[in-house]
Amino acid sequence: MGKIVRRLDKLNVKTLRKRAQAAERELFNLGITFTVYSDANAIDRILPFDVVPRILSKKDWETIDSGVRQRVAAINLFLHDVYHDQKILKDGVVPKDLVLGNANYCKRMAGVDLPGGTYVHICGTDIVRGTDGRFKVLEDNARTPSGVSYVIENRHLMLRTFPDLMDKIGIRRVSDYGLRLHQALAQVAPVGVDEGDAQVVLLSPGVFNSAYFEHVFLAREMGVPLVEGRDLIVQDDQVFMKTTGGVERVHVIYRRIDDAFLDPKAFRKDSMLGVPGIFAAYAKGNVTLANAVGTGIADDKAVYAYMPRIIRYYLDEDAILENVETHICREPEGLAYTLQNLSKLVVKPVGESGGYGVLIGPRSNAASLEKRHKELLANPKNYIAQPMVNLSVCPTLTPSGLDPRHVDLRPFAVTGRSTWVLPGGLTRVALTKGSLIVNSSQGGGTKDTWVLDK
Repeated sequence: MGKIVRRLDKLNVKTLRKRAQAAERELFNLGITFTVYSDANAIDRILPFDVVPRILSKKDWETIDSGVRQRVAAINLFLHDVYHDQKILKDGVVPKDLVLGNANYCKRMAGVDLPGGTYVHICGTDIVRGTDGRFKVLEDNARTPSGVSYVIENRHLMLRTFPDLMDKIGIRRVSDYGLRLHQALAQVAPVGVDEGDAQVVLLSPGVFNSAYFEHVFLAREMGVPLVEGRDLIVQDDQVFMKTTGGVERVHVIYRRIDDAFLDPKAFRKDSMLGVPGIFAAYAKGNVTLANAVGTGIADDKAVYAYMPRIIRYYLDEDAILENVETHICREPEGLAYTLQNLSKLVVKPVGESGGYGVLIGPRSNAASLEKRHKELLANPKNYIAQPMVNLSVCPTLTPSGLDPRHVDLRPFAVTGRSTWVLPGGLTRVALTKGSLIVNSSQGGGTKDTWVLDK
């Protein structure tokens, strides 16, 4: 750590800005962008990249790594149970109506057996570090977590623009993510399909999707075809890919399409993005979908509050990574506490993502607090509340020089026969001074995350 600090000290702000501009030009030339649907004037944007890395010690990473693997194991056991025996619901550990009444619960998945019992093959766990130095989980992303392409591209950018800073430091590599992901997906191919023969594809909704760059990137990293719904057909409950030489059987689909649009025969009849009949093939075990249908239960913000109990129930262990204290507004005591302390809490809608709909009580005016008060009374089930976590900060290059900015971390876990966590993950940074919102859609950026070997 000391060696890195000394090297950074030798780089003045002018040098940092010059290299940052070079990195920004490269991002633009490579087409590394994301989409903001709410901004008609600038739909495709370069994701802001800060050239000052976030550094994690070996010890810190060991805590994160073991905590994420524990969490993913519990989530997969929970989802298998929910769609089979529902023991955890019968035992009253998690409220039955919270799960079965959840918008992401899929009745069609009841009794469907999956290879290895794996529902969440790719998981993104959002982690924050408080002023006490302890890491805590802010939320789980068990449907289609995005952002891993930026982790790898950020490292490539740093290697090209700061080779002098990284030389002989001993940083865990991230370049083998595509290989690891492909291996894990091949391991969960349908029964009877040899791992070496499994045909994996990445299913994208198409070029207009906000994460299309990542879809292209991951297909290339894995060395698999990038397909859209029109490229796949179902025959005799098996999935085939159209090719110039005819059709070819597909065994595993890494899908970046939401459940509702996956199959117009099973879900939304007006979907033009999915593949008619694919769910029937899936339910019969003839194709594997990653992530599984119905995994959205696990990243519901209300279910999140029960994760420590879920871990204890299935693994008989305490959570390695604690939750942020959470008040569930669907419960009378949670609602009462939230209403009484609205100006002190962060109140989130359970079904939103990207930082939308979040009210930060200590930084809100009277009108915003009153509006959320009414929304809580009208629909308490839609909200959870948490104390405002004073996120840790990292030095960040700003117009005024190097200043502290709040950060979080999203490690990515890949599960086949076992779970592997990409060393480091995506560090998101709130570029606006004092802001706690790190989401790219809300003006946040990213940093390269270095996990030290020593």
